[in-house]
Amino acid sequence: MALFPRVAGDYPLYLANLTGVYLIGAIGLNITLGYAGQVSLAHAAFMAIGAYTTALLTLKGVSFWVAMPLGALLAGGFGFLLGFPALKVRHHYLAMVTIGFNVLVYLVLRNESEITGGMTGLRNIPRPNLLGVHMGADRDYFYVIAGTAILSAALYGYLVRSKWARAFRAMRENELRAEVVGVSLRTYKTMAFAIGAAYAGASGALLACLLRYIDPSSFELDRSFQFLIMVVVGGPGWFAGPLVGAGIVTLLPELLRATQAVYLMLFAVLLILMLIF
Repeated sequence: MALFPRVAGDYPLYLANLTGVYLIGAIGLNITLGYAGQVSLAHAAFMAIGAYTTALLTLKGVSFWVAMPLGALLAGGFGFLLGFPALKVRHHYLAMVTIGFNVLVYLVLRNESEITGGMTGLRNIPRPNLLGVHMGADRDYFYVIAGTAILSAALYGYLVRSKWARAFRAMRENELRAEVVGVSLRTYKTMAFAIGAAYAGASGALLACLLRYIDPSSFELDRSFQFLIMVVVGGPGWFAGPLVGAGIVTLLPELLRATQAVYLMLFAVLLILMLIF
């Protein structure tokens, strides 16, 4: 891994960076959906919160290493609040609530142009310094993404082996039974959304600095569906699922770029198979 950015071409390196960014976001949704069983189509909104927070702060001269955690925490806070409707609605009704939140965030980003730049977006987002070295080149920024992804995966690994994961699984399988054995639905539903949203916020922060430009179109509803496909294709509730899903969804379209219809049909078949089995 350490040598990859030094020997890879520009485009393979970009795809590797993008896969790392999406991996972090997919881990978050796998926690919310795969482990806790809470349907969320607001992942693009959480990603946008992290991206815009980081972009606005770094453009004002704040260090990336301060801005990114703040973006993740802010996204996690919104995720925590969005978890409360999950106490009242479930399944497709909850999906509709999260879609509404995604649309709301998109409209705010589009219309509050004095802050967000509107559809013009934010440009020239700076990349971070690490140990006194500017990570301006894609080859250098790869290590920032890879390091963050490894740390995110380590925290994810700790979580899925903790009592939190056991409570999430119990809640996913049968909420009534989970309550009987002492699982607080209020606590674990809100935290499932908060943790997943924080991961998405961190992913958005990295994406903003990778692209160095963001606008609302980067965080429309189709981005949330893209993350949903990653989790479904990778296997909901499977530890390695986010890596598999992020790799397939990011790389397969590039491999089949010349045959657009083929990869769309292949994705449809994969989704059907995952839903059946």
